Amino acid sequence: MIEQESRQALQTFVDISKEEFDAFSKIVTEESYEQAVELILSAEKNGNRVHITGIGKPAHVAVYIASLLSSTGTPTYFLHGTEAVHGSCGQLVPGDVVICISNSGETAELKATVTAVKNNGCKVISVTGNPDSWLAKEGDVHLFAGVGQEGDLLNRAPRASILAEIFVLQGLSVVLQTTRGLTPSEYIKWHPGGTLGNLRENEK
Repeated sequence: MIEQESRQALQTFVDISKEEFDAFSKIVTEESYEQAVELILSAEKNGNRVHITGIGKPAHVAVYIASLLSSTGTPTYFLHGTEAVHGSCGQLVPGDVVICISNSGETAELKATVTAVKNNGCKVISVTGNPDSWLAKEGDVHLFAGVGQEGDLLNRAPRASILAEIFVLQGLSVVLQTTRGLTPSEYIKWHPGGTLGNLRENEK
């Protein structure tokens, strides 16, 4: 049985998450993605690629978004947040775009990675919850993914901020997918396994 205190904590999490999501979703517009989309499409026209990185929990977000973008028409490679300064920057070439995720925008390890990325001639799209942070200012483009509360009494462990980061980057994937005019036939070429690998009746 879940104790009353835990039940209340769970309800607090649900309420805060809904409140934060509702507030955040109102500021996400197509215009907020224009610069990021332009940067990515311009890089691709020049034969460059997209990479994505983060430290800690945002690193897991980065892995998912790399997969999502790749599956919807924007080939994206995960760049390990700390290994980048120990040789993994070798996967970059000048002109590539690197999406960097950090709620605070002040994570020390990511600062080192961003510095290395820029020294390798890459453009940076920063995703932070603090538009005045170091990362936001270092980015060629900034995508805001901020919340006021994480969803628990300690207000420390990344919860609502992770939802915001995922949401804003999912939005980027939608805009890029639509801009490319991705078709069902193209999509299933990349998803030959499972139910996603079949055309639906209304798509035949």
